Amino acid sequence: MEEIKGYIERITFQNAENGWTVARMKVPKNYDLTTIVGNMPTIQVGETLLCRGHWHNDKNFGYQFQVKDYDVETPSSITGIKKYLGSGLVKGIGSVFADRIVEYLGAETLDVIDKNPDKLLEVSGIGKKRIEKIKSCWAEQKSIREVMIYLQKLSVSPAFAQKIFKKYGDESIFRIEQNPFDLAKDIWGIGFKTADKVALNMNIGKDADIRVDAGVEYVLSELSSNGHTCFPIDDFTEEAAKLLEVKPEQIQSRLEEIALENRIVLSNLSVITDVAQQTKELVPHIWLQTFYVSEVGIAKEIKRLQNGKTDFKEIDNEKAVAWSEKQMQIELADNQKLAVSTSFTEKVHIITGGPGTGKSTITKVILAVMKKLTDKILLAAPTGRAAKRMAEITKMEAKTIHALLKFDFKINGFTHNREKPLNCDLIIIDEASMLDTILMYSLLKAIPTTARIIFVGDIDQLPSVGAGNVLNDLIQSKVIPVTRLTDIFRQAASSKIITNAHRINAGVFPDIDIDKDSDFFFVEEEDTEKMVTLIGDLVATRLPKRYGFNRLTDIQVLSPMNRGIVGNRGLNEYLQQRLNPSKDPLVKLGRSFSVNDKVMQIVNNYDKEVFNGDVGRITKIDRIEQEIHVEIDRNNIIYDFTEIDELVLAYSVSIHKYQGSECPCVVIPIHTTHYNLLFRNLVYTGITRGKKLVVLVGTKRALHIAVNNNQVAKRYTGLQQAILVEFSKSGGSDLDLRGVLKLEF
Repeated sequence: MEEIKGYIERITFQNAENGWTVARMKVPKNYDLTTIVGNMPTIQVGETLLCRGHWHNDKNFGYQFQVKDYDVETPSSITGIKKYLGSGLVKGIGSVFADRIVEYLGAETLDVIDKNPDKLLEVSGIGKKRIEKIKSCWAEQKSIREVMIYLQKLSVSPAFAQKIFKKYGDESIFRIEQNPFDLAKDIWGIGFKTADKVALNMNIGKDADIRVDAGVEYVLSELSSNGHTCFPIDDFTEEAAKLLEVKPEQIQSRLEEIALENRIVLSNLSVITDVAQQTKELVPHIWLQTFYVSEVGIAKEIKRLQNGKTDFKEIDNEKAVAWSEKQMQIELADNQKLAVSTSFTEKVHIITGGPGTGKSTITKVILAVMKKLTDKILLAAPTGRAAKRMAEITKMEAKTIHALLKFDFKINGFTHNREKPLNCDLIIIDEASMLDTILMYSLLKAIPTTARIIFVGDIDQLPSVGAGNVLNDLIQSKVIPVTRLTDIFRQAASSKIITNAHRINAGVFPDIDIDKDSDFFFVEEEDTEKMVTLIGDLVATRLPKRYGFNRLTDIQVLSPMNRGIVGNRGLNEYLQQRLNPSKDPLVKLGRSFSVNDKVMQIVNNYDKEVFNGDVGRITKIDRIEQEIHVEIDRNNIIYDFTEIDELVLAYSVSIHKYQGSECPCVVIPIHTTHYNLLFRNLVYTGITRGKKLVVLVGTKRALHIAVNNNQVAKRYTGLQQAILVEFSKSGGSDLDLRGVLKLEF
């Protein structure tokens, strides 16, 4: 093999997953930079590399040195040291400070930083605060490098090294060696498959108990990401054995042991096969512990609230409704009057209806009356945008449920709970179809027994992103009063968005006749590449020019799926180049971001108080402090570069992720390549996200498929049965679905 030596001038490309790198090296006595390519995950700009490999003439990129092996040396030349420190490797040192430091300390710079960093105080502009940051980051980088090298030996992406070190600190390698599967539970972005790769390279066998136990939780977690809170054990065992590549007997032999550790729950559940009928056959099911506790808990909390006594004095419903109609100068339909009256008499009430049926009007009427009786009223919704819209409609403060409950890191849970309930007489929850099982349980625990709670939502929309089908299960249990709104207001009936949404919901093809004054358009295009260009034209120029929309804030592309040319990933890459091109994007963890990019948070982060589905805009990228600043709901959220995997581009997002949000204009690609996700409720939900304009781009055939497909992806949940069991009990004994039958294999 041949050898070349030089310092890294810049890194052109680096794959976060496998460490494949393309870099430009300055080789002494060579005028031009040398391109080197290979698996070099740990290299940094400014480092001196001794590379072994061979030359290759690439037909597209010319001569490259293909690196098979390399040794790293800290830079020794003045130029190399400046590059090294100015690359953003160390927080607090950018190119300006790198120049100053190296000009003062010369070739001894790195040795001084390593052994006597306080000497940096002699450099102009550097104070004690910056030195402390440099010390901390320098020590951290040395430790991270050790973790990187360790992971590389185990054939695992070095991109995870910073996240692992951030969680485990100096114990990183020790913790991995103790139980590599803890990585999947403890560190966001590292799943079971990555942890399994580490374990296999540590010679942990596929049938080892530690692997099977972690695998059981992994499979249940994967099922929960598809909406299931529980799963039939026989089907689960088959699924787990296939994914883990072990025999079903090995899965079965571990389940009771894992259950004894309170990680899972095994239960005999009477499966509900119909709304009004249930079988008598007991079918064994399996839960992750948290979902079992939450479903049982929801049932108990609903019963507590239903049976609790309110402090309100009795209301004359007819007089209250008549008064509110006069005050607000409106006339309510009969089922709207019923919704209002029921809210005055019942402790727990569900109001559901499609767009234009007056849910907002009813909410305002209820509030107008209740404000005469109490000032302890709370309004909340699952997302920031839904809460903001609720506040605009009611002229009252509305919060996200997370903000209402307040997360406390000391107890690793919400501040408001059964011991410290919310101070309210009435709480109204909007967009209730988005409530998942765990959030619903947290909410109900925090509501005082004397309070009334009203859930408002559209049951025909998609269920929650999180596991469960809570609103539907509550309705189907028939223990809570439900008012379904069906009448469309005269004003709403003039909108094609609303009338077409109701047509689609009824299984009728929408009205797509061309009308220049319409708020609903269908643009036919079958070629997927042309669809992408057309969507780009609509967002970038045509719609802003015609309607005056801001192309970043007033238009949202919603695609049914993530993969494919007209999926969210492909559309985001294209739209980023059309709407916000950049010559110098930040590329980290395989992702590319620039200032003004539209981004979405994809995981709940209680520390930052941002949550899955929140959309914002990048306002600043600080390469010196290694931070990205994102404005979300007028709040400045700061992300460390190691947290970038919590963000994705949001020029195009999934309909499911955007549920609960609205935008003046939505553009929805709909094509037969989306076949697996062409469901009626998906298109219905997408269309109802548009406030002023909806544009569908694609084929009539795909739209026909969606409209005619009323199959809803099945979700296994135990909530409906838990409620029926709880409400069938006369006493106050604790609910336990496990029953008297012992689970045997």
